[in-house]
Amino acid sequence: MPSTSTSTSRSTASAAKKTAAAKSAQPDALALLAGDHQEVAKLFKAYEKLVKDDAEGEERQEIAQQICEMLSAHAEIEEEIFYPALRGALDADDLLDEAEVEHATVKDLVSQIESMDADDELYDAKVTVLGEYVTHHVKEEENEIFPKARKAKLDLAQLGAELQSRKGELAGESDADS
Repeated sequence: MPSTSTSTSRSTASAAKKTAAAKSAQPDALALLAGDHQEVAKLFKAYEKLVKDDAEGEERQEIAQQICEMLSAHAEIEEEIFYPALRGALDADDLLDEAEVEHATVKDLVSQIESMDADDELYDAKVTVLGEYVTHHVKEEENEIFPKARKAKLDLAQLGAELQSRKGELAGESDADS
């Protein structure tokens, strides 16, 4: 029969594994942001397909609205949490300044798209340009900023939890607006 101390140590080890698994289930900051990048890329591809297939304006507008909401929340969590954390840990002000300027341009295009109807002139062109701009921004972020963030002395797991929490709050706010 196993001793009580062996049984207790197994329980403790099992609890520690469950805690570690729960932490690993929560994406770190870079995984969370990269996941957003992949998700919005899929939405842009879906939008392109709708345009190619001459889909109704309502269908295109629905996807464009999802893109706009996602980009707005993503930019907000980066500007409120991610970029300030990086500014404190990295010597990359030029990169972060460029990223914030790119965000301003994205926000401007998002605002224009949200104020339009899908059948308006230039609507599809604006969504397409937004996609191209976001693709450029993502490439710079993932190839230049993320590697620097990995090397910095940042708690990316904690940062990921903060980003996820704020993202949840923003999703709740946009649900309340609907």
